[in-house]
Amino acid sequence: MDLGITGKWALVCASSKGLGKACAQALVREGVNVVVTARGVDALEAAAAELRALHCGEVRAVAGDITTPEGRAAALAACPQVDILVNNAGGPPPGDFRDWDREAWVKALDANMLTPIELIKATVDAMAERGFGRVVNITSAAVKAPIEVLGLSNGARSGLTGFVAGLARSRIAACGVTVNALLPGMFDTDRLRTTTQAAAQKAGQTFDALWERRRQNVPARRIGSPEEFGAVCAFLCSVHAGYITGQNILIDGGAYPGTF
Repeated sequence: MDLGITGKWALVCASSKGLGKACAQALVREGVNVVVTARGVDALEAAAAELRALHCGEVRAVAGDITTPEGRAAALAACPQVDILVNNAGGPPPGDFRDWDREAWVKALDANMLTPIELIKATVDAMAERGFGRVVNITSAAVKAPIEVLGLSNGARSGLTGFVAGLARSRIAACGVTVNALLPGMFDTDRLRTTTQAAAQKAGQTFDALWERRRQNVPARRIGSPEEFGAVCAFLCSVHAGYITGQNILIDGGAYPGTF
């Protein structure tokens, strides 16, 4: 299927690894020119080299902290125009809400709610003027089914979800601009492996044992691959998804037990 986005420009945040990188890769394969961002220079340059090796679209790498005004300005400056915006940021640490002070909450809100809103604010009106735009926010399955120890993420990402619910149905919807969220469950990323290792040590288990238990808890009986997540992102960015907006699309192998 031709997604109809060859030659478009995309800004993909936190895209040196994991799901962000997979989204950038899927877009580049479709001929999209991509600006990738991350704080770690080495990992970012390695990812950019992989993307350039696909020989499908232009790839620009901008190292910096997207949660800061300076980081956002640098990323936006590298992108001639933002036709596609993929908001992404690592989740805040788990814990007990009794241990979180105001600083912890503000940091979580900055990364997982306010930064995406600032980037949307900087790009969405120009998208509307051009008659095409795609915003995809990578949030978490915890938005649909909150996880107790992920309170910071539950709160910040749910705040973003509530904001987007109104924005997506505003006047921009009639201007060819869609705003959606992807809610990942368990995907085989460095982050999942790191958190699994930490949980295994805390529980006195081996990594392999806990990984297998987590796999068995997914009805699909497997952990998702970043590549299939990226493919869904690319479709949402395509011309074929112009009638999909304001949606929270859960990708979790059937792990969510509810009907709605």
